[in-house]
Amino acid sequence: MSDTNRITCPHCGATLASVELPEAASFVHPYHLVCFNDDCPYYVRGWTWMSERYGVKSSYRYRVDPQSGHASPIAVWSPTALRSRMLGEDRPASGARKELS
Repeated sequence: MSDTNRITCPHCGATLASVELPEAASFVHPYHLVCFNDDCPYYVRGWTWMSERYGVKSSYRYRVDPQSGHASPIAVWSPTALRSRMLGEDRPASGARKELS
């Protein structure tokens, strides 16, 4: 595991996973690091925050651009959203449910 993969979430301490970004996204780099801890308080409270403010059923996860170090939220529409885009050893075990990216 490279040092990049050892970056942790400041909200829960989980190690961030490498996630390939969609080609249509407007990001400069092809992947970002994302917290996939479903118990992360940032992710958990995001469901309520998005529902109350925007009336949508979505949340967000903590994300870091590994090239710039810039942290920001990445929107998710379900607990499994973006998991199918995890790279290398961060990928879920085979047989895990895949979701559209």
